[in-house]
Amino acid sequence: MSGIDDLPPLRQVIATHGLSARKALGQNFLLDLNLTAKIARQAGDLRQSDVLEIGPGPGGLTRGLLAEGARRVLAVEKDARCLPALAEIATAYPGRLEVLNADALEIDPLTHLAPPVRIVANLPYNVGTELLTRWLDPPDWPPFWTSLTLMFQKEVAQRIVAQPGSKAYGRLAVLAQWRSDARIVMELPPEAFTPPPKIRSAVVHLTARETPRCPARAATLFALTARAFGQRRKMLRASLKPMHPAIEDVLTGVGIAPTRRAEELSLEEFCALARALDTARDG
Repeated sequence: MSGIDDLPPLRQVIATHGLSARKALGQNFLLDLNLTAKIARQAGDLRQSDVLEIGPGPGGLTRGLLAEGARRVLAVEKDARCLPALAEIATAYPGRLEVLNADALEIDPLTHLAPPVRIVANLPYNVGTELLTRWLDPPDWPPFWTSLTLMFQKEVAQRIVAQPGSKAYGRLAVLAQWRSDARIVMELPPEAFTPPPKIRSAVVHLTARETPRCPARAATLFALTARAFGQRRKMLRASLKPMHPAIEDVLTGVGIAPTRRAEELSLEEFCALARALDTARDG
């Protein structure tokens, strides 16, 4: 039998270790092992990859990743209450699971993992977007990861794959689609979780591109989108004025009317504008 068959049901694990989900940590536990295995499969063939998992909780997805053949899993868990339950999984899969009691925002995964690396996680709601933004903006590209398979609130997932002109389109869509191919691969109802959240959840799969979809300097594009979408109701000539004293000339120079708003611009237009800003500053 595989290791997952030798482990007790997750509800029993939670009862044994007193693991009530904590709202302050953004915890909602996914207990259906059929669903956790399905999420693990959405990440692709794991047999030749190390996997980074954030917020494993009692280890439902961790078990799915290991059962699906992940070479090694690094599970980063801030809540020390979960460590005994995760230790039981490590015993069932000798040498394949490392558990790190740490804040995911403060660790360097590369000190624990060997490429290729896939990130698969039911992300805690309170840090999910910040982690994704960091993974999309590493010091070097291509990044240390080959793919991200991440569970978010459904509205966050929709923001990642949104197209220009839609209500969900914003900075997250531009940054994610600039450097990766992103798609929603699963949706989960509230009743799949303990405790049930008030919202639906969705799993997004992002595959890193070797090169960005269109040329731009990362620092400029990140700053530009932060300004543009930070005041999304304003016309670009107003929201981007702090970026260059002659911002209207820069905009018209790349064929963008200064009266347009951020949600109307395509990824290609944002990249063209980022390049033009760099040229204008250097000039």
